[in-house]
Amino acid sequence: MSNMSLNLVVLAAWMWSRYWGLKQLDTFWSWNHALMEYSVYDAKRAWFEKVVFVIRKSFEEEFKEKMWKKIEKVLPVEYAFQDMNDLPEGFVCPETREKPWGTGHAVLSARNCIDWPFAVINADDFYGRESYEVIANFLKNNHQNAIVGYKISEVLSDFWTVSRGMCELDNEWDLVAIHETKK
Repeated sequence: MSNMSLNLVVLAAWMWSRYWGLKQLDTFWSWNHALMEYSVYDAKRAWFEKVVFVIRKSFEEEFKEKMWKKIEKVLPVEYAFQDMNDLPEGFVCPETREKPWGTGHAVLSARNCIDWPFAVINADDFYGRESYEVIANFLKNNHQNAIVGYKISEVLSDFWTVSRGMCELDNEWDLVAIHETKK
């Protein structure tokens, strides 16, 4: 393996309309750990060396109060702020826009904190240690782009509808497109 430093970018800037709060900060039962803490721990075991949290400025204080002291013991932490007006040159945020743009924009928000290569996860998803090992090995072997995918049957809920990104691959397993599905 090469000596590249791997970064984990954790997307945690959004609020869920069905949840009424900061789901990414809620902890499990008496263990008092948020789901993203398990993700950071798994990433550390798979040779990631830094975590970048993409959050919104409006909940920076609460986020840092609940997470920073726990996470900094595992990996160095940096924060990037997703701001609707932080757009590439030539783009302007419509005055009527109320919500952050989405995944691509969230990753763009972290651009000044990322030391290449990096992996991106959602704060409220559990990926498991093996996923971090697969992507770390792939990136450490000098590959620049990758996505870890799952069979759709393994990521659907029996309890409510979900949105999922469906990956379209070509015959050589290269990603062609991601199609968002609803319900």
